[in-house]
Amino acid sequence: MCGITGIVTWQEDIARQQKTLQQMQSVLTNRGPDQNGVYMDTHCALAHTRLAVIDVERGKQPMTRTTHDETYTLVYNGELYNTDTLRTALQKEGAVFTTHCDTEVVLQAYLHWGAACTERFNGIFAFAIWEQEKQRLFLARDRIGVKPLFYAEIPDGFVFASEIKALLQHPAVPHTIDKNGIAQILLLGPGRSAGCGVFQTVKEVKRAYCGYATKDGVQLSPYWKLQAKPHTETIAQTIEHVRYLVKDAVTRQLVSDVPIGTFLSGGLDSSLLSSIANGVLKERGEVLHTFSVDYKDNEKYFQKSHFQPNSDPDYIRRMMDYLQCQHHWTVLDTPQLAEALIPAMQARDLPGMVDVDSSLYLFCGEIKKHVTVALSGECADELFGGYPWYRDPNIRERDGFPWAQSTAYRMQFLRDEFAEEIDGEAFVTAAYEDTIQQADGLPDDSPLEKRMRQMMLLNLEWFMQTLLDRKDRMSMANALEVRVPFCDYRIAEYLYNVPWEMKEYKGYEKGLLRAAMQDYLPEEVLWRKKSPYPKTHNPNYLQAVRKMLYDILQDKNAPLFQLVKREEIEQLCMRPNTVQWYGQLMAYPQTIAYFVQLNVWLKTYDVMILG
Repeated sequence: MCGITGIVTWQEDIARQQKTLQQMQSVLTNRGPDQNGVYMDTHCALAHTRLAVIDVERGKQPMTRTTHDETYTLVYNGELYNTDTLRTALQKEGAVFTTHCDTEVVLQAYLHWGAACTERFNGIFAFAIWEQEKQRLFLARDRIGVKPLFYAEIPDGFVFASEIKALLQHPAVPHTIDKNGIAQILLLGPGRSAGCGVFQTVKEVKRAYCGYATKDGVQLSPYWKLQAKPHTETIAQTIEHVRYLVKDAVTRQLVSDVPIGTFLSGGLDSSLLSSIANGVLKERGEVLHTFSVDYKDNEKYFQKSHFQPNSDPDYIRRMMDYLQCQHHWTVLDTPQLAEALIPAMQARDLPGMVDVDSSLYLFCGEIKKHVTVALSGECADELFGGYPWYRDPNIRERDGFPWAQSTAYRMQFLRDEFAEEIDGEAFVTAAYEDTIQQADGLPDDSPLEKRMRQMMLLNLEWFMQTLLDRKDRMSMANALEVRVPFCDYRIAEYLYNVPWEMKEYKGYEKGLLRAAMQDYLPEEVLWRKKSPYPKTHNPNYLQAVRKMLYDILQDKNAPLFQLVKREEIEQLCMRPNTVQWYGQLMAYPQTIAYFVQLNVWLKTYDVMILG
């Protein structure tokens, strides 16, 4: 995994921007501390920071290959999981390889197949290829949206980068937010609309999109989407099909020339990945390293809830015994979590999922001490229908984003001059309806199946993207590559068409996944009720973030109050409430922490607010 960035100038000699490119590259060092490289043409400069995982010695970037009529230069962030198949196909077409890394496969695939190469890739990726003679830049991003790619059009040019912070190093990219940016932050945050970079001129290449930046502008289009098809397999065939897809996805993603491990929470998803990985590594004569996070005094303060019926440590220990793996515990304390809110925000470049982000940021730092690559169970809930909003009829039939039914509450914080310009309900409703209208269906879909297709697309486009942003930024800030096997696009394609009654096999959340993988786990873990990402239950955390927000209230120059009402923040500090800001993981303490992050973001990113 890596950091990529670049500048294109259609008229000016790019050499004048060499220092700017170096600044853009330097802020991405955490994504790739092992190597770095620069390519400069008359009108294009590309930069790369590398976290070496495959073919450490020969996989350096930018990578250039020349044909009889064109010179192509690639910067690439990602991992292909069908590299060998693609290399064989390309060799049959005459391609000659000098490395065994997937970077060269991506470049050769583009040389031979053009933009259609993306349709053949199974992996997570974001890349750019400069064509020297044609003077155009090709951009592409993976189907699910695991790897990020931001860009901005500037006077007489174009800039792109893995992270927003790199774009903001360029003097032609303003640090401004307009009404849309304000609405993204305060009405949708920590989610954001597809393609939106929150800052006024910053955009993101949407997942499953590719295309070209030329002197005439940027033209991007989708190369993949979820399509409705009749499901013709029996339940037994469906179970076997899911079993094959999950095992194949995990096995493919265990390819690495550096140490590899797995996240292990004791829940269904991470336990499954760990069990499959354990079997593969044992065949290689290797020992699996697994990693878990917990919080100081959590057993003392843990309280059961509808969303979190039990805590993780007992299940983790059961999996440790079952796998006989090399396990590593990380225990975080409240002061660490509160302090890490700031570097976690800086890793994301936006206010985020607060302590859910900061805990992962710290956790990844500990994991990196042992391995360079780790597998995580993210996104199984979105695809297999594990969340309460899939299963509770009252929630799933309600219009709007099921994890964010708080628009009226959020609007209370907005200063009057912005509230008069922004219709919160209309803004959020439009984002929601635009998404569900894109859900492909069949003429004979029942109302339930139609709604489930909509729910899956809502989760894929919104909630899942927020989690993938979190996973990428928190891990790469620590130079840790995290792979997410459940994001294999083949799993998404298949499950989009599996009827809900099969997904909810025998009435269990993710019952289909449990049935497919039942011989990989002990019974008590296999049938354990879903439990979300572990968070602290220590009341000291609320005290810590409340003090941070109170200190902001004492600052008469705090930038937060350019956006929100001081009196509403005072009320938030004094009166606890039960409103969920964003799903069950962001309740009252996390709402406070979100405003803390927002204040620091406005200040450290020198954000200018357009009235």
